[in-house]
Amino acid sequence: MILENMTLQYTNKENGEKLRILYIDHESMYLYYVIMGMTMCMPKKELIDKLEEEIATGVLIKIADPFLNNIDEKDLSENARYKRDQQWEIIKKYWDSDKEAFLEKKGREKLFKEIADKENTSRVSIKRIFNRFWERGMTKNALLPDYKNSGAKGKERNLKSKKVGRPKKVDYIGEVQEGINITEDIKKIINLSIDKFYRKKEKPTIKAAYNSMLKEFFSDRYVENGEIKYNVWSKARIPSYRQFYYWFKNYEDIQKDIIFRGSKKEYELKHRPILGTTAMETDGPGTRFQIDATVADIYIVSSLNRNRIIGRPIVYMVIDVYSRLVTGIYTGLEGPSWMGAMMTLDNMIADKVEFCKEYDIHITKEQWTCKHLPEIIIADRGEFEGYSVENLINNLNIKIENTPPYRGDLKGIVERSFRTVNEKLKHKTPGAIQKEFRERGDRDYRLDATLTLEEFTQILIKMVLHHNHKIITNYNMDKEMISDELTPTPINLWDWGIKNKKGRLRVIDRDIMKLNLLPRGKASISRAGLKFKKLFYSSQKAIEEQWFVKAKQRWVDVVYDPRNMNDIYILHEDGKGYEVCHLLEKSLQYKDCRLEEIIFQEELKEELIEWEKDKQNQLNIDLDKEIEDLVKKANKEKKDTIVETNSKSKKLKGIKENRTLEKEINRKKEAFEIGRDEKEGIVKAFNKEAVEEDEEEKDIRRLTLMEKIKRKRDEKLGKK
Repeated sequence: MILENMTLQYTNKENGEKLRILYIDHESMYLYYVIMGMTMCMPKKELIDKLEEEIATGVLIKIADPFLNNIDEKDLSENARYKRDQQWEIIKKYWDSDKEAFLEKKGREKLFKEIADKENTSRVSIKRIFNRFWERGMTKNALLPDYKNSGAKGKERNLKSKKVGRPKKVDYIGEVQEGINITEDIKKIINLSIDKFYRKKEKPTIKAAYNSMLKEFFSDRYVENGEIKYNVWSKARIPSYRQFYYWFKNYEDIQKDIIFRGSKKEYELKHRPILGTTAMETDGPGTRFQIDATVADIYIVSSLNRNRIIGRPIVYMVIDVYSRLVTGIYTGLEGPSWMGAMMTLDNMIADKVEFCKEYDIHITKEQWTCKHLPEIIIADRGEFEGYSVENLINNLNIKIENTPPYRGDLKGIVERSFRTVNEKLKHKTPGAIQKEFRERGDRDYRLDATLTLEEFTQILIKMVLHHNHKIITNYNMDKEMISDELTPTPINLWDWGIKNKKGRLRVIDRDIMKLNLLPRGKASISRAGLKFKKLFYSSQKAIEEQWFVKAKQRWVDVVYDPRNMNDIYILHEDGKGYEVCHLLEKSLQYKDCRLEEIIFQEELKEELIEWEKDKQNQLNIDLDKEIEDLVKKANKEKKDTIVETNSKSKKLKGIKENRTLEKEINRKKEAFEIGRDEKEGIVKAFNKEAVEEDEEEKDIRRLTLMEKIKRKRDEKLGKK
């Protein structure tokens, strides 16, 4: 349906001719229109049916009114309002009364002439007034002058030989130095100079960049005393600083300036547009959890001795993006590392009533209800890049989104919570860091440390419970929330979201979660047991199935806790159960030890062995030499004592007799003689009536029969 003041455009014409409907005469079945965009557009006549057919076939399409705008009277100048009102009086006086005469071509020029005479102006002026009125929507503001187009703002001038711009002042000698026009070549130099001399990490000023441009492109170089110097050209040949600044502003790219003068990280963190909210990425509780760690701004003491300061604790926190509810925490001395993150994720699915009871804090289930797995975890790259993360992704179907380095703003909710915690600690707890740098004479706040790790955890739990019931002032609430008269606290948003939004939350057995969080490895199977990290283990299943007698496989996948290597775990094929493997006696020296300690001890042992290798090599060489010397001596003595008359058979037949003889000799030498002083070679006499004999007679009496036989054999062989 065609209506008055409707704007249409042709699709089958190259110039895309646009029309405005001025008037519709349903009795004659004609309408009147003007072609917009013409210098002097006058009304034309056409059949209504023809235009409706062109609209139906797509030759003409309806378009938005290009001249329709919202103008505030306060923004108009007095001159613009005066001209509009003056011309509007003419339109009111003649348009309604003579509408048919204006629309019909015949007699229109005569009408314009009559009006011009009455208004004491020219015919062309009257035509222009009506032309503007028809073309721009037949409203009062259609007659406003186009002052916004005056001066060709934003358009570059066509430069000629004459200097453009405001006139230069006369200098002190009475001459005027005109300067230069900024041609395309000069613009290229300015643009290049901005990139080269301004967009630098040193962050030079605009003036410094201008001076560098003059030195580089508008000066003569010369050498004086072996040093390169620059002679800048006269003002008549160089662009002024005002010109440089003007084009600097024209070429200004704030994003590019920040990135090149600072860094891309700085731009993303501090200057990028923030057009959305974190909650826009979620559609209910459990869609996204944010996890992060920080070093608390407080020093704590040992639970064994409060005089011992043990440094600052690590705080991990998991927060649901949709509701801002804290779903898991960890405080300890682990991390920031995977171990700390692992403990936090374990707490995320733990029963919070039981968890609080461990710290002598008694709550109801409604005060802290969460013990669920999310769909997505937003984390740092450090802790959440590794094999254990693959278990979360593949086994538990949790997506991990790692943020780029130094982009804490992408985890803004949990980062804000850390700031709140540290601000509260600063004002309420002893040992808190009061300021980053202490001045001379200030008391060392570390000496005020009083809280143990357990007491600090109690405080953190109290703060989390307070946070979960605190009103979020800047939360973007849905219409449904407002209709349900919901108070925007994290616990209320969590409970409301579970009832009214998509179900994203899942519950998992805590032991299964731990097995998926713990790191994995491979243990070898041998007769000595399951060998893992140079420790030996065994299990009931391995013994019953005789793994150590004849193994069906050489390796088995195990799960272990590096904080205590007393046990390792073999997961069942269904992923729901596990077999516990206990440390064997041969490895009990490492009982209750951390994996780091075990690795250190083993490396130390290997280093000691390596360090002793040179000495061992020398001992081996010395042993071989001593053996060779003894063998050589024995060969010489054998050669001296061999009797050629003895046959080979006789030698072999005497082995048994010779062995018996040698045995008796050894027994005599090896016999214990109690009370004998070997140093003086005398025997203490227990019989006081013993008679002293000379040395020769003593030797003869001590000789046994076998010794006499041996002596005779030696004499016979000529051996003395």
